Amino acid sequence: MLTNRSKQVVKKEMTIMEKAYLPAIFSGMLITFKHIFMKKATVRYPEQVREFAPVYRGQHVLKRDEAGAERCTACGLCAVACPAEAITMVADERKKGEENLYREEKYASTYEINMLRCIFCGLCEEACPKEAIFLTDRIVPSTFERNEFVYGKDKLVEPIDQRVDVTKRQTPAVLEFKKDKKHKHNRTFLDKVLKPSNKH
Repeated sequence: MLTNRSKQVVKKEMTIMEKAYLPAIFSGMLITFKHIFMKKATVRYPEQVREFAPVYRGQHVLKRDEAGAERCTACGLCAVACPAEAITMVADERKKGEENLYREEKYASTYEINMLRCIFCGLCEEACPKEAIFLTDRIVPSTFERNEFVYGKDKLVEPIDQRVDVTKRQTPAVLEFKKDKKHKHNRTFLDKVLKPSNKH
């Protein structure tokens, strides 16, 4: 023997009760009976909804700035950072008179996320230099068609009158920095119109 871990196998003859599996059946029924009086591990969804953790990552949102313009500049960093390759976009140039619609000269005319491929890791959120994309606490609704899981700008861009709160995803230092209008990153179209910045 190479080791001292070997054991002698004894073929024990089963009793009549063991052959009938009655002890095992009664043991299982006893466990089930005990669970009747225990606290339930589930809730009656959707009537009852459990509170989400602050770090929960759900459906994406493309944010607007304070003036209502889309923050995304179609730089593609979120698509490059995505390990599941779930994000695709088409960049376009902003036309004259569209300054109130798009924050920068370049914007995403098409922005799509395949929710079936997305693993909700949050790397797109971390890669975005314009704070344009965030993962929210919203659940992606289920459906029977695969093509309905490809979300475009119609589902991703937040409505002007129904802003999505993402302050839980931002640190206090970031929220404090965004109040400083000296930085171009924090200035909106309205800030430029009402109070043009001094070029140094």
